[in-house]
This record gives sequence, C-alpha cells and structure tokens, in this order.
Amino acid sequence: MTSLRLRSHPTAAPPGNVAEVVEWFGAMQAQDLASGMWSLGVRLPGATHGDVQGALEGREALRTWPMRGTIHLVPARDARWLLELTGVRALAGAARRREFLGLTEAAADHAADVLGSTLSGGGRMTRAECVAALVAAGIDGAGQRGYHLLWYAAQRGVTCIAPNIGTEQTFALLDEWAPGQHQLDREEALATLALRYFRSHGPTTRQDFAGWTGLTSTDAKGAIAAAGDELSTVLVDGVESVLHTPLLDAPRADTDDVLPLPGFDEYLLGYKDRALMLDPEHKQAIIPGGNGVFQATVVIGGLVAGTWKRTLSKTRVTLTVAPLVDLDPARREQVEQALGRYADYLALPARITWAG
Repeated sequence: MTSLRLRSHPTAAPPGNVAEVVEWFGAMQAQDLASGMWSLGVRLPGATHGDVQGALEGREALRTWPMRGTIHLVPARDARWLLELTGVRALAGAARRREFLGLTEAAADHAADVLGSTLSGGGRMTRAECVAALVAAGIDGAGQRGYHLLWYAAQRGVTCIAPNIGTEQTFALLDEWAPGQHQLDREEALATLALRYFRSHGPTTRQDFAGWTGLTSTDAKGAIAAAGDELSTVLVDGVESVLHTPLLDAPRADTDDVLPLPGFDEYLLGYKDRALMLDPEHKQAIIPGGNGVFQATVVIGGLVAGTWKRTLSKTRVTLTVAPLVDLDPARREQVEQALGRYADYLALPARITWAG
C-alpha cells in the first residue's frame, strides 16, 4: 500500500501546473514558504523557483489559514469555501488566545475592518505595514497581537497572504486578489474536500482525514459518504482505509523513485499515522524533540531513507545528506542526481556532501 500512496501523490506523473497540483491535493501545508514552494517544484519536472513564484504572482494558488490554524497553499478561487468549512473550529477556539493576548473579539473585528479598508482598491501591504495600519487606528498590535489579528482577518476571509516582496510577507484582500470565488453548499464542499484528500493521500483512514482537515469525526464521515462512488473502502493491515476508487485498478508494481522532499510536505504531514512511510526508529531524526519542525527527507521507494539540509550562497547551494539506512554507492548516486534537480530548481550549481 506504500507504493499506492506514493503514486497517489503527483510526483512521477504530475498535473501540468501549480494550479492543478494544488487542486489535486485540496490544500498543501505551507507555513514555511520555501518548503511550500519546493513541494510544488518537486512535483513539476523542469520548473524553477522563478516559475513557481511567477505562478503564485499569477494567482494560480494562494496562501491562507484554512485548517488547524496552519498556513496552506489552496486553489485561489476555493479559498473562501475552504475557510468557511474548516475554519469554524479555529475561530471558535480563538477566544482563549485573545484572552491571553489581552484582545477582545470587538478589537479583532475592528482590526479586520481596518485592514479591509486599508487594502481596498488592490492594495498589497507587508506584514509590518499592516500592523502599522492597525496601530494608527488605535489597535494594539505589539508582540503576538499583530500576528493574531492578521490571522483573524484571513480566517474570516477578509484578507489572504499574497506572494512575498523580497523576503517580506504581504497581504491583500481575498476578494480582490482572487475574485470570482467558487460557492459550494456544505455537502458539496465536504464531498469535494474528501475527494481531493483521498485521491492525493490515500489509502488512509477517516481519522487521518479528520486530523488533516480539523473536521469533527461526524463531518469527516459525512464527507466521505457525500463523495459517493468516487471513494472506496479497503482494508490495509486490517485497518479500514479509504482511497480514490480508480486506484483499485492501479498496477501494483513497486516504485523505486528517489525524492528529496521538503520538511513540511504533505507526504508526511498529511497524516496522523505515518507508519507506512516512516520507521518509528527514525521519527526522532525527522522531528527532533517532537517539536513539530520536520526535517527535509530523502524518500526512496516510498520510505523515508534519510534527511538533507541546504546551505545557500550567492554562487552555489551546498546540500548535505544524512542517511538513515545503508545506501550503497549506486543508490547514493541516485540520491545525488535527485538533489541535482533541487539545485536546478534554484538555478544554482550544487555541492553535495554526506554526513555518514
């Protein structure tokens, strides 16, 4: 089933552009921008960082906080219904955070209104400029308050995260950055999200789907039912799992792909249970200290086989690989070739070293 899961991710035969990759997944974790962009690049053979940046400037996808209070890449015109479907519980849980920060709901709503007015007319402002606008309106944006208020405005669907200007995160009005938002009723939205998740992540469990979306168990079950014949139930090691029905007829040949994936990639982060892809003995190497910060991984045949790190200079990128399993010289050469693809994406020559 590991090979089936790997093939369900658009890696070897991906859709043709950024918009199609993001729609295939439904949403892609992207709280770390560089990681999110390489998650796209690795699934678009020949694409460069500039190509991905251009696609985001072209509004093929955008970043916002649809699920679990975490930034994701989402299809640009699907942002609003995703926020409305999956953001309800995040908004409901924000009261405690506001109390801790010394903010009221009225202050948060006022901040969203201020940002809506300030950005109106096609404006695009950096994070610092947005916080300055809040302060000018008499809203305390010091410390973590500014970040929370920016999150709140996006969670309500007022704003979204636009592409960076240099290294600066920027914000724009959602309805101006991505006009013509798709409108789905609740059942259609649930069915669409379930289909997209299981076709790109399956076979996996309803619990994984609920964990990924932040939906209740009841809504997760209803979403799978709403998708109808598009999804099927199978047993994986005796555990009831769901997959996109066409995968039932997919060839069962093992995959031998070598993929250098970023740390925050759906291949690991799209699940609560990662046992199919990650040996429990290697968990500490991938999530040191269990602090939620994932290391970039080398995946071979669907299994995590090592980690890698990059060091950038103006003239080259140094890539250091730390294997978690024994790799013979031929396999190491394959890993180096795969990492060469990342260097090509950055349009920089690579220097590859091995830590072990």
